[in-house]
Amino acid sequence: MKQTYVIGVDFGTDSSRALLVDTSNGEVLGSAVSPFKRWKEGKYCDPKLSQFRQHPLDYIESIEECLKSCLSQVSFEVKSQVVAISIDATGSTPVAIDQKGQPLALSSKFSENPNAMFFLWKDHSSIKEVEEINRKAKDFDVNYLSYCGGAYSSEWFWSKLLHLARTDQDVFDAAYSWVEQSDWLPYLLTGHQDANLIKRNVCAAGHKALWAEELGGYPPAAFFDHLDPKLNRIYKSIDQKVYTADEVVGNLSSEWAEKLGLSEDVLITVGAIDAHVGAIGAQIEPGFMCKVMGTSTCDMMVIEKEDLKDKLVQGICGQVQGSIVPQYIGLEAGQSAFGDVYNWLKNLLLWPMRNSLKSSASSGSQAVLDFKEELEHNLLIELSELAKQQPVSENSELALDWFNGRRTPNVDPSLTAALVNLDLGSSPVNIFQALVEATCFGSRAIVEHVEEQGVPIKGVIGIGGIAKKSEYVMQTLADVLQRPIKVHRSDETCALGACMLAATAAGVYPTLSDAMKGMGSGFEKEYLPNPEMKDIYDIRYKKYNTLGSTINKL
Repeated sequence: MKQTYVIGVDFGTDSSRALLVDTSNGEVLGSAVSPFKRWKEGKYCDPKLSQFRQHPLDYIESIEECLKSCLSQVSFEVKSQVVAISIDATGSTPVAIDQKGQPLALSSKFSENPNAMFFLWKDHSSIKEVEEINRKAKDFDVNYLSYCGGAYSSEWFWSKLLHLARTDQDVFDAAYSWVEQSDWLPYLLTGHQDANLIKRNVCAAGHKALWAEELGGYPPAAFFDHLDPKLNRIYKSIDQKVYTADEVVGNLSSEWAEKLGLSEDVLITVGAIDAHVGAIGAQIEPGFMCKVMGTSTCDMMVIEKEDLKDKLVQGICGQVQGSIVPQYIGLEAGQSAFGDVYNWLKNLLLWPMRNSLKSSASSGSQAVLDFKEELEHNLLIELSELAKQQPVSENSELALDWFNGRRTPNVDPSLTAALVNLDLGSSPVNIFQALVEATCFGSRAIVEHVEEQGVPIKGVIGIGGIAKKSEYVMQTLADVLQRPIKVHRSDETCALGACMLAATAAGVYPTLSDAMKGMGSGFEKEYLPNPEMKDIYDIRYKKYNTLGSTINKL
């Protein structure tokens, strides 16, 4: 077999990262990370309004820096044998584009308008609009929400577009279409200048935009006209055909080929949602939930169509034939906040120090800055070590993890978190322990929810920063779920999964499953559940559910 190489680029919330790998065995020969500079400065965001936007220049600058750095680590001979590039990205993260396919924020008129930028996945500014979508969808004989779990989300494609239509007429009128980040980035590398040539991926279309093969594609024009006649113009610009991520968009443009020192023969593959591609890199298989554990979680499962037996799994984030691994039905669920819950506590505890340093004359001294950095880095680590030694009792502090609403089961972005059983003896360690436990209970609610509807979960595959770094969280999760958790060896499963897709699209492997076997790196650790913790967590999980029901009614 001819020696070939591929590049996988993963666009996360804060940065992009690239891997250049050997297709014969998945060996990483080059890697690079590039942060989004404007995002890092907090530009164009307003957390109080649940507004989180990213400028397209962050993406353009980041991918160029990332790819150049990655390629600088290999020889000319290796560069000459790169055959394909695949990109994954967050979702749903859409943007308004012009007829050439360029985001409107790249024009001088809208360069500083957040509404002309990418609406990041965690932007919840469309809560009113999603309530309207869920209400008006009931007016149709066909349930067009049935394949996205029965309810639409403010995190998703159409609710964000409806919000744009209602809040910024200038941007909406200038938009030719509305496109996902995971579709625009591959289009960027091809250099095309016609928005109609954008190929939309089945992962984002099916899980975020109401596309369902079983219902004939997207809902009919009448559905969107019923929501708001304004949407019909954008609806007509969107091709009904969607593509799996092992297919080809086109070739690397001459401009990008010159920038990167690559051939124009390099193939660019169809994009996909980052978490889905992470599941590929983590070698997902039926019977396992792949859990991407970062600021939030994305929980993915694959199942044979025959095994699901035409059942519709309600209350999740979609079931789509061909998403994740093309041969299976892909199922997605998740938690709107996971690591974000722990970071909330960290920021709360560090607020006095940070606030004091702002007004302190000595705040610029290196010793003070070093101390601040050390404290910020070590706080959650130290809390974890102390929490390991803290026994759990039936009446210990109890928390609810809905700091950013609830994604699954049964999406509801309006829900809020809670802390109860507090007294004058409650310490930061007790509170941290309760918050960790709550995020694990949220995971258990998802596992039980999908199992009740015919999707067996015998174990969990953990990927992401928390899975790799926090033994305390992972052991607690195994104890709460009473299931084993395997942690994948790769530090960059999303970028590795993108490499597997690139190798498949280039014909190096006949199927994605073959690429997963040939390029996968296996697992580095397994957490086994402690049977002695089962009874106490069963009791506290019931209390968690009772607390959730109570908060839900307030």
